[in-house]
Amino acid sequence: MRIIAGRHRGRTLRAPEGAATRPTADRVRQALFDMLWHAAWGGRMAVQDQLVLDAFAGTGALGLEALSRGADHCTFIEKDRTALAALRANITACGEDARSAVLAADATRPPAARVPCGLVFLDPPYGKGLVPRAVAALEAAGWIAPGALLIAETGAAEALDLPGWERLASRSHGAACLHVLRKPETG
Repeated sequence: MRIIAGRHRGRTLRAPEGAATRPTADRVRQALFDMLWHAAWGGRMAVQDQLVLDAFAGTGALGLEALSRGADHCTFIEKDRTALAALRANITACGEDARSAVLAADATRPPAARVPCGLVFLDPPYGKGLVPRAVAALEAAGWIAPGALLIAETGAAEALDLPGWERLASRSHGAACLHVLRKPETG
């Protein structure tokens, strides 16, 4: 597993042994960031200079990819101790300690946010219905800015319904499905 593009292109990321994490495959991350970069609703400003939240962060591959491509700051939320060790090692290996914050917390019960984020990644374990629960909790805690882009990875067979959110795209990649949604500007 490696960073695909940007200032950290080619940097290998550490993943913990076992099944504690299921890192997003390089080809899926490439497809996701290509979509963010080139879609009519996206563009470079979808990533560059954004405050990013990578919840259920695991190795931090999504947030680190965003930092590599010009995001301003990323907050990583992860609760598994083994994954936290790999995440912290990956942040340090990329030299991104100053532009990162790591919260050892559950994304379905997050601490209050200091500043809301404009780009949010959710990559929870598949088949547990965690995306809607996490979105509700993160919104209540102030993590998601009005107009934010939300990228949620689910199992390919999982449906995702977030009432009030605008669905921009859904793409299947093997066992995974990427959902891109936008939070309304108001309400």
